[in-house]
Amino acid sequence: MGETDLLKCTSKDGKEVSIDLSEIEFSAVRSVGPGGQHVNKTSSAVQLRLNIETSSLPRFLKDKLQKTKDHRITESGDILIKVQEDRSQLKNRETAVSRLKELIEKALYTPKKRKKTRPTKASIEKRLKTKKVRSEIKKLRGKID
Repeated sequence: MGETDLLKCTSKDGKEVSIDLSEIEFSAVRSVGPGGQHVNKTSSAVQLRLNIETSSLPRFLKDKLQKTKDHRITESGDILIKVQEDRSQLKNRETAVSRLKELIEKALYTPKKRKKTRPTKASIEKRLKTKKVRSEIKKLRGKID
């Protein structure tokens, strides 16, 4: 990852937020699982930690992230992302940053409010006409007097 000072996040509806990478704490930890002798010698897994309250994120986004039901957000208000997919610490770090970016972009997005609409006069008349036709068909199925 190119060492830029800011991580820019843009939502689908055009909202943009940037985070200073110095606010994000990275730590290298040992991976778990298969890997032979290599896994016991290297710390290639990366753990990303970002405290929501002390970050430079806007207040509305902090509140939204705190309310988000996500296993990566702790009760104390930290975002914890652990990545151990690759044997390279640098690639795991890039993956962790991209996952943080996705999480923030997801929180930035607000769906559009639904506008209430009324059916047109023609559609109401059409619906009533088809109801009468169906009703007549069903009447004709009955017993003949």
